[in-house]
Amino acid sequence: MKKNKVTLGLGSNLGNRKKNLEKALLFLQLQLGKLNKISQVYQSPAKDFVGNDFYNIVAEFITEYSADKILLITNQIEKLLGRKIKSLNKKYQNRIIDIDILYIEHYIVNKKNLIIPHPEIHKRNFVLYPLNEISPDFFHPVLKKSHRELVSLSPDNDQPKIKDIILNTRLEIPYNFIAIEGNIGAGKTTFTKQFAKDFNSKLVLERFEENAFLPKFYKDPKRYAFPLEMSFLADRYQQLSDDLAQFDLFKTSVISDYYVFKSLIFSKVTLSDEEYSLYKKIFNFMYKDIPKPDLYIYLYQNVERLLQNIKKRGRSYEQSIKAEYLEQIHEGYMNFIKTQKDLNILILDISHIDFVKEPKYYYQMVDAIIHHQPSTNNLEIMKIQ
Repeated sequence: MKKNKVTLGLGSNLGNRKKNLEKALLFLQLQLGKLNKISQVYQSPAKDFVGNDFYNIVAEFITEYSADKILLITNQIEKLLGRKIKSLNKKYQNRIIDIDILYIEHYIVNKKNLIIPHPEIHKRNFVLYPLNEISPDFFHPVLKKSHRELVSLSPDNDQPKIKDIILNTRLEIPYNFIAIEGNIGAGKTTFTKQFAKDFNSKLVLERFEENAFLPKFYKDPKRYAFPLEMSFLADRYQQLSDDLAQFDLFKTSVISDYYVFKSLIFSKVTLSDEEYSLYKKIFNFMYKDIPKPDLYIYLYQNVERLLQNIKKRGRSYEQSIKAEYLEQIHEGYMNFIKTQKDLNILILDISHIDFVKEPKYYYQMVDAIIHHQPSTNNLEIMKIQ
């Protein structure tokens, strides 16, 4: 599929303007494509209305999407970042974020809801200045003039000033090792796979499907609980020892859909007191040298949603799982989280959303992780809605 360069103009004059631009760039890289060029940040007064000064940038992306798809993506990101409407009675207003499509290569688009090149480019210095910075010789396909020429001919008297601001545009997470956990059916593996792919991270997935004891356990828990937990214990130890010890030059971080203490959480529910006592001794011996994650994420889903998800994914051996068992597992996670004083923990309440069907929720989850700041008790709870 052919890829094109799309040039966007971004502006913000409400709230934390720098952070708004950074968030928009993050989501554009996740949804639109590779960030190819970006201008410096320019400060300019509100145009055609009384309002706060804007921070403006121009950014060029490489994308495979059509003009209509690009418009849909930019509108979704504006809405995600808190912009309610494009304009009020066709008048300009203060806004958290504004994303305009300026160019798609040298194509000309003339539709009711989209005109490319943007018809106001040559009249706006807050767009022309950053355009002239990153592509002075680009030829406007309608006006037949370069950006350098358009700046000299501009009717705009405003003089945007370059701000001494460096935007964080890197598509990476500020952690070396993230563990993402949740109850059975919470969606942790689905989320982990997409998250690791988007951020070029090394993916570590629990190999539960290879465990021959798992289907037997759901049929006869008392008989197969101990061999099941022991087999998971050995496999998790081997996997984490290998994957966390090997540094991958082509990956920026490690993201796993489980943490070693999952073994204690599940075994506490499934094993008898005598079995658990023995199991814990073996666990403590094996895992004393396994590193802690820089961020531990727990995806919370209520039991009703968990049962729906379990039924939907259709694994035959899981269909006998009872609500009581899921409640016990959740309680085990909560008890574990409460006792962790040195672990950086983020709980994401996703019990009222579907991040697979509605990608906007996925991006809210990503944003929560990227901008998570550890609190005094190392625990943050955020509801995605």
